[in-house]
Amino acid sequence: MSQIEIRRVAATEHAAWLPLWQAYLRFYNTELPDAVSACTWQRLLDPSEPTHSALAWQDGKAVGMVNFIYHRSNWSIENSCYLQDLFVEPGQRGTGVGRQLIEFVYTTAKAEGCAKVHWLTHESNATAIQLYERIAERPGFIQFRKGL
Repeated sequence: MSQIEIRRVAATEHAAWLPLWQAYLRFYNTELPDAVSACTWQRLLDPSEPTHSALAWQDGKAVGMVNFIYHRSNWSIENSCYLQDLFVEPGQRGTGVGRQLIEFVYTTAKAEGCAKVHWLTHESNATAIQLYERIAERPGFIQFRKGL
């Protein structure tokens, strides 16, 4: 297996990012209007936006994606980083790609002055939870939400 390279998305890489984004949405049984995905892509490229993306590349093919957002916190002076979306192609799971994407976010967020990186996953995502418990702490909070 050849080396994995993690790098931020470039404007020319929409065709590599979009299938991973769509597969991620399917994984969570979610559909979004095309306009939302198009807006998300534009935000990821806009340097004035707090949202970012990186792709994992192997042999010229994108095999993983991570989207993350810097935001204020009332619990620290520094920003926090929310790792919102993480997806690795099924054939690449268990090879370290997910860990490399998360570590890319750790390194990037630290360089940008963030105090922490945090994320959510569905309780049924047992494979991912095994990784997350090795590289982060599980604080025990339960999420509540209401769509508006």
